[in-house]
Amino acid sequence: MKRFGINISFLFFGLLISGYAFPQKDWTLVNNESWIQIYKADMANSSYKKIKVECTIDGSIDKLVRILNDVNNYKNWIYNTKTTYVLKRVNANEYYYYTETTLPWPMQNRDVVVHIKLQRDNTNHTLNITASGEPDYMPVVSGKVRVPRSTNTWQVTVPEPNKLHIIYIFEADPGGHIPSWLVNTFVNKGPYESFKKLGDTLKN
Repeated sequence: MKRFGINISFLFFGLLISGYAFPQKDWTLVNNESWIQIYKADMANSSYKKIKVECTIDGSIDKLVRILNDVNNYKNWIYNTKTTYVLKRVNANEYYYYTETTLPWPMQNRDVVVHIKLQRDNTNHTLNITASGEPDYMPVVSGKVRVPRSTNTWQVTVPEPNKLHIIYIFEADPGGHIPSWLVNTFVNKGPYESFKKLGDTLKN
């Protein structure tokens, strides 16, 4: 059961990148390792929890944007991601991509089409990202469960040269039959592993 729970925790990060800025009092700290803080809170009209990640990492907005635009490489740093690819690029800062995330047997993998928009302010050195699942963008793939709802935001600022402060908020309904208590017990694993790898990627 422990291994199953840890694997399933990807559901709160594996569908990367609309959230909302909730008051701090709504959030409960569930992980405070190294430079990554992870919080959870109740999600409106759902038994699942929403997630917030807050961290300060080495890197630049230029490098972060390049990483996020390299959609095919998401599987190398986003927890339990099996495959990702671009479906349509509207412009340099807006695109649709497909992602599939892995669940342990006997459960089916989840997939979703994500619509992502990047808004960069070079004057104030900020980057805001909004992303939302588009479950009807393409037909359901046989053998996979389409995620019915997922939204998230990134708020990125530059507190000092070569440092990024990131606030990431994510909420989703994974669809299918997964007990919410099981997912909610392990919500910190996926976000922690993903941001840890993101930090390593930004340094390289």
